[in-house]
Order: sequence, then structure tokens, then C-alpha cells
Amino acid sequence: MSEPALPRLGSLPWTPALDRPDLLADPVRDALAAWAEDEPRVRHEVAVTEIDPDHADTATLNAVHELPPSASANCVLVAGRRGGEERVAAVVVLATTRADVNRRVRTLLDARKASFLAHDRAVAESGMEFGGITPLGLPGQWRVLVDSRVTAPGAPALMGSGLRRSKILLPGDLLATFPPVEVVEDLALPIVQT
Repeated sequence: MSEPALPRLGSLPWTPALDRPDLLADPVRDALAAWAEDEPRVRHEVAVTEIDPDHADTATLNAVHELPPSASANCVLVAGRRGGEERVAAVVVLATTRADVNRRVRTLLDARKASFLAHDRAVAESGMEFGGITPLGLPGQWRVLVDSRVTAPGAPALMGSGLRRSKILLPGDLLATFPPVEVVEDLALPIVQT
């Protein structure tokens, strides 16, 4: 049986992610290596590409490389608190949507209020660069909530590598098998164009 094809998107040069550890933040590299021990698809279906760090923003990356916004999976870190206990989650949604933080995420965290993690704290606690934060390799006590649209069959998931100078691409259905991932229906709302 032949190996699955490495995913590709646009004209960017893609390489198996585990072959280019220099393009992965340390926690991302470690998480991918551990995942690959249990899931053989990781070695052949998680790709990485180097980009200009000035293009790390989703809109800029898509415009410069003519990538479809529907392939980009954005990861935001959200914290909620109830009874003095803080709960943190990575929330992954398509770039064509926005995380429903005030209702859906807050409810899932069982918190009175939910808000985005402060920039400095997100970087320090994730071990990743801002603009490159990904759901792969986050602290084990954090939940990883992924909108079901990201994991739809045949959907590519273009996301951060933990570094601003590279991006990871993998099939959405493979992302759904990453051990901490919780696939959630209606985690995001469509972005209303004005």
C-alpha cells in the first residue's frame, strides 16, 4: 500500500513537518513526534512550509500566496473563570468565521465570563510566537476546542507552527484525531461582511 500524499496548498513548497524540526516551535515538534508514534498518518500528512514572518497574519498570507481563506484554521486562546478557578482553551475556527467566545466558548468552559488571553501571557505560557500559535503542543491542562467545520472530510487545515516564519498544513479529519482535540458543532459564527 502506498503512503498517503503530502497535503499541498497554493504554490508554497511543502515538506513533511517532522523532517523540518527547525520550522516548528519546540512544543509543536514534541507534540507531533509523540502523536506520530500512535498515528502513522502524522509522518506523511502533516506538512510544513517556510514563509516570510511579515506574512504570518492570515489575511496577508492568503493574499500574498493566493490561498483560500476557507483553508485557514485560526487558533485563539481564551480564558474563563468561575469560583476562583481559571479554565483556558485553545479555540480553532476557520478564517471565514469567528469564535463564539461570549456564548458557546463561555458555556463550554462553564465560566461566567470568557475573554482572549493577553498577548504576553499567550506567548509565555504556550511557548509559541504570537501569530504562530497552534493547537498542537499546548499545555496539557488546556482544552483544545475545534469547530467541526475545520475537521470536515476533505477540508485542509492551514495553521500556525508555533513560529511566525512557517505554517503547518494537515487534513482536518486528521486534526480531529489529535488526542486533546474536542470537535464542537457551532463553535464559530460566520463573519458578516460589511
